[in-house]
Amino acid sequence: MTILDALLLALALSIDSLVVATACALKNNISRTRGLLLAATFALFQGGFPLIGALIGNSFQHLIESIDHWIAFALLAIVGLKMIVDALRGDDGDRKLDISRYWVICALAVSTSIDAFAVGIGLGLENTTATVLKTVAVIAVVTFLAAMLGLTLGHRNAHIPERWAGILAGLVLIALGTHTLLEHLQLL
Repeated sequence: MTILDALLLALALSIDSLVVATACALKNNISRTRGLLLAATFALFQGGFPLIGALIGNSFQHLIESIDHWIAFALLAIVGLKMIVDALRGDDGDRKLDISRYWVICALAVSTSIDAFAVGIGLGLENTTATVLKTVAVIAVVTFLAAMLGLTLGHRNAHIPERWAGILAGLVLIALGTHTLLEHLQLL
């Protein structure tokens, strides 16, 4: 996985964090400290979930080595398609996101990071531990920055085109999965 692949993956995975952070800032008066806590928690979960997934994927690699590229492709494609379908369905967006309690921030962080777990399994199947750690670090940093950007946009009452962002993120994940498969089949 190149640094460009890692950045694209991180951007695709951090879209949810950007959107949720923006919604939180639109619906709450968030202090700088609370905003940093929210962004750091999102980054921790968004980086931690793929790491856990990669450890699981890596531990089973010897059992499925002959089809690991197909599994990585399938996981990325499924997560990408899910993101596209969710974006097309839309969301009511009228819910109050009360982040005054830390458990709510953690629940939001988990909900925005579930997809990263599945992606992590594919990472563990296809990459070395060093590559996984670098990729996870990139995901965490990009997610932190995306959440901070979301908070800034929310404070300025900016609207994020959530539908298009979700569709683009899904397409990026599908493209990364396809790239992994084609590379392993030596078609690239």
